[in-house]
Amino acid sequence: MKTFKLERLSVIILLILGGIIVSVPFIWMISSSFKPESEVLQIPPTLIPENPTLENYVNLFESMNFGVYLRNTLIIVLFSFVGLFFNAMAGYGFAKYQFKGREKIFYIVLATMMIPAQVTMIPVYLILNEMGLTNTMTGIVLPGLAAAFSIFLFRQFMTTIPTDLIEAARLDGAGEFYIFFRLIVPIAKPIFAVQGILTFIGAWNSFLWPLIIANDESLYTLSVGLSLLQGQYANNFGLQMAGAAFMVVPIIIIFSFFQKYIVEGFTMSGIK
Repeated sequence: MKTFKLERLSVIILLILGGIIVSVPFIWMISSSFKPESEVLQIPPTLIPENPTLENYVNLFESMNFGVYLRNTLIIVLFSFVGLFFNAMAGYGFAKYQFKGREKIFYIVLATMMIPAQVTMIPVYLILNEMGLTNTMTGIVLPGLAAAFSIFLFRQFMTTIPTDLIEAARLDGAGEFYIFFRLIVPIAKPIFAVQGILTFIGAWNSFLWPLIIANDESLYTLSVGLSLLQGQYANNFGLQMAGAAFMVVPIIIIFSFFQKYIVEGFTMSGIK
C-alpha cells in the first residue's frame, strides 16, 4: 500500500514538474507582451511586468495592420464553417444513400488523405489562376471548403444513426433537407463539436496557402502577418510576443473549453 502511494506521489510530482516546464515559454510570452522594450531585455529577467503596458498590442493594429489580418482570418474561419456543413452533407450521403460507385468514390476521397497538401498546391494554384481567382479572397477560401478527413469522420459517425429513423421521417412527409437539418444535425452534435474545433484551429492558423495565393498584403492572415512581424521587427521582442500571444491565446481558450469533445467525437466516430 505504501509502495502504491509512493509511486502515485512520484507520478503526480513528475506531472506537475512537466506541466511547469511546458508552461514556462507560454507564460513568458504572455508576460513579455505586456512589457516595454527596455524591460523585455532586462537582466535579471522579470516574470511579472514591473511597468505593464498595452503599447505592444496597440502597435500591432496601428503599425502592422493586424486589424486587416484579423478580418481576413475571421472570413476564412467563417467560410471554413460553411465548408464544415458541406462535408457533413457529403458524409451523410456516403453513409445513408445508395448510389452507383458509392464505395469507389469514398475510397478515392480516402486516398486523397494519403497525399500531402503541399503536393496538390501547385495544381490547385494553376486551376485557380485559369479561373482568375488568384490574389482574391475567393481563391483563398475555396480550396478549404472540402476536407477528406472531415468527410470521413462524418461518414463514420452517421453510419451509426439508425436508417429506420430516417425512413420514418420520410414516411411522415419530411424532405431530405428537413431530415438533415432537423434530425441528423441534432443527433450529430458531438462530431460537429469536434470538427468545429479542428476547423477553427486550422482556419485560424492558415499560413502557407494565403501566402502562396495572395500577392496583396490586404489579403494576408494573422499567421502571415506574424511572419512579417518577425522579419520587419526582429529586434522588437515585446511586439513579437504580443503578436504571438494574439495568435495563440484564442486557440488555447477554445481548446481548454472543448477538449473533452475532441476525445468524445473521435471515439464516437469509430477511431480507437
